[in-house]
Amino acid sequence: MIRQHLPALQVILPLLAAPTCLLLRRAGLAWLFATVVGFATFAIAILLLRQVLSQGDIAYAMGGWSAPWGIQYYVDPVSALVLLIVSGISAVVLPYAARSVAQEIPSERRCVFYTLFLLCLAGMLGIAITGDAFNLFVFLEISSLSSYALISMGQDRRALTSSYQYLIMGTIGATFILIGVGLLYVMTGTLNMQDLAQRLPAVATTRTIHTAFAFLVVGLSLKLALFPLHLWLPNAYTFAPSVVTTFLAATATKVALYALLRFVFTIFGAEYAFNTMPLGPTLLLLALLGLFVASAVAIFQENIKRILAYSSVAQIGYMILGISFATVTGVSAGILHLFNHALMKGALFMAVGAIFLRTGSMQLQHLAGIGRRMPWTMAAVVIGGLSLIGVPLTVGFISKWYLIQAALERGWWPVAVLVLIGSLLALVYVWRILEAAYFDAPAKPDAHIKEAPLSLLIPTWALVLANIYFGIDTSLTVGVARQAAGLLLGVQP
Repeated sequence: MIRQHLPALQVILPLLAAPTCLLLRRAGLAWLFATVVGFATFAIAILLLRQVLSQGDIAYAMGGWSAPWGIQYYVDPVSALVLLIVSGISAVVLPYAARSVAQEIPSERRCVFYTLFLLCLAGMLGIAITGDAFNLFVFLEISSLSSYALISMGQDRRALTSSYQYLIMGTIGATFILIGVGLLYVMTGTLNMQDLAQRLPAVATTRTIHTAFAFLVVGLSLKLALFPLHLWLPNAYTFAPSVVTTFLAATATKVALYALLRFVFTIFGAEYAFNTMPLGPTLLLLALLGLFVASAVAIFQENIKRILAYSSVAQIGYMILGISFATVTGVSAGILHLFNHALMKGALFMAVGAIFLRTGSMQLQHLAGIGRRMPWTMAAVVIGGLSLIGVPLTVGFISKWYLIQAALERGWWPVAVLVLIGSLLALVYVWRILEAAYFDAPAKPDAHIKEAPLSLLIPTWALVLANIYFGIDTSLTVGVARQAAGLLLGVQP
C-alpha cells in the first residue's frame, strides 16, 4: 500500500519534517531527525528508480484528481535520476553537518538551519517529480527562498550581501519563468506538462509561444547559472556555510538544469526548440564561453571555495554543451555530467569544509603544508580534482568521453578539441590547490592543525569512492542517462 504512495512521500516527508525541527528546539535532536528524514528520502528515491527501470514510468494523481484537472507527479528515468542525486547528496551531507554546523552556526540558529535545509530539499525533490508546470515554479521558489536564508547564515558578513544578490537575481529568473508559464496557460488552457506537449503544436507558430519559450529559457538559465547569467553563484558559494555550499553546489544548479530539460524537450519538443527556435547555436556558444571564461577566472583566484565556485560555472558549460548537440549521445552526456558533477563537486566542497574546520581559512596561502597534516582530507581533494580534470577511472572522464563522442558524431571536431583544452585549464587551477598543500612551506608551522574528525571524513570519502566506483562501473549511470535522453528526444537510444 505504501509503495503506491512513494511519489507523494518523496516530497511530503521532508516538507512536513521541516517545521518539526523547530518544535524539537534542541540542535542535536533536530540534526538527528533531519538525518533520518534525509536517509528516508534517499531510500524512497532508490525504490522509485528501481520501479521505473523495471516497470516503466509512474504517474501519481494527487488527491485522486486525474490530470490535467489535478496535479500529477510523474516519475520517468530523467526525474528518477535527479531524485536520486538530490536525496543521495542530502543523505551524505546531513551526517557531515553535525560537526560543521556546530562550528559555523550559532546554537540558537541551528534548529532554524535544519528547518530551512529540509525545506530546500523538499523544494528540489518537488521540482524533479512534479508533472505540472506551475507546480514546478512553486517548488523552485520554495527551494530558492530557503537557499537565500541558508546562504545568509555564513559567518562572514559578506554572506548577507551574497544572499541578497542571489535573491535579486533569483527573483528576476523566477519572474521570467512565471511569465513564460502564464503565457503557455493563456494559449493552451492547461498546466499539465503532458497536456501542454499535446496542445502546443496547434499554437506553436504564434509570437506568444515564441515569447514564452524565450522567457522560460532565460529564466531557467539564470537559475542554473549559465554564463553570463552566473554572477550570483561565486559569492553565494564562497561565503555560505560549508554544508550549504556543498549541498547547493551538488544539487541546486542540477535541478534547474533538469527543469530546463523538461520545458525544452518534454513540453516544447526538440523539433521546436532546435529547429524553429535557434536554441542549439545559442547554447553551444554560451556553453563554450562559460567553459573557458570561468576556468580562466578560477585560475587567478586566491580563495579555494571561489576557485571551485568558478569551476562549477565552467562545469555547467559542459552540461549545456551536451544538450546543445540535441542528439541522444549529446543529451545523455549532459545528463551524465549532471550526475557526475554532483559527486565530484560534493566531495571537493566537503573536503574544503573539513580544511576550514581545522584552519579557519579558505585562502590558498594558508593551505601551505597542510597535505602532511591532513593527509586523508587532501587525498579526497586530489581524487576530486582528478575527477574534475577528467582523468580515467573517475566519473569526470566518463562525462568528457561521451561529450567528445557526441561532438565527433556531429562532425564538430573543433568542439571536441575545445573540451580537451578545457580539461587542461581545470588542471591548472586544481594544481594551484595541490601545489599550496603539498609543496609550499608554511610561514608559521601550526601544531594545532590535525586531520579532520571521522564525522567529516566518512561522508567525504563516501562521495570520493562514488567518484571512483561510477568511473569504473558505468552500467547504471550511462544506461539511465541514455534511456533518459532517448525519452526526451522521442527516439530509441
